[in-house]
Amino acid sequence: MKHLSILGSTGSIGTQTLEIVRQFPEEFKVVGLTANKNSGLLLKQIKEFKPKAVAIMDNSKVDDLLNFSSCQVYSGIEGLNKIAAMQEADTVVNALVGSIGIEPTYNAIKNKKNIALANKETLVAAGSVIMNEVKKNNVNLMPIDSEHSAIFQCLNGENIKEASK
Repeated sequence: MKHLSILGSTGSIGTQTLEIVRQFPEEFKVVGLTANKNSGLLLKQIKEFKPKAVAIMDNSKVDDLLNFSSCQVYSGIEGLNKIAAMQEADTVVNALVGSIGIEPTYNAIKNKKNIALANKETLVAAGSVIMNEVKKNNVNLMPIDSEHSAIFQCLNGENIKEASK
């Protein structure tokens, strides 16, 4: 069973990831979730997936979570970093938007977490640093967004005859 921390769980990639968890509950357990400011959806996710901890970037939304959930609640970039480095997680899904994704990804890798990456800014802005840490810590970095995956498949030598477009 894979234990996941999902950074950006209320966005498009995050909700799609949780849909996969729903379909394969024997293969995945959610241990951490983060959101930018959508505390309402995050609360629903907490009730359904019962993570150990969550984080929300918008400090003004922390009370929403503290009043209605029983898990550990963090906030801001410190919260993202805590969820990314959780001992219970073996894989971190980075579905964050923008350069905010760099630091938590770096911290996850330093804590020996495999990375499922949808946040292209992490590699665009800090690719050499991130990839050096990936090698140094012997973790996997897997592309999960369509553009990343297409490039990954090309680099892995997929058969061009298999491509329809």
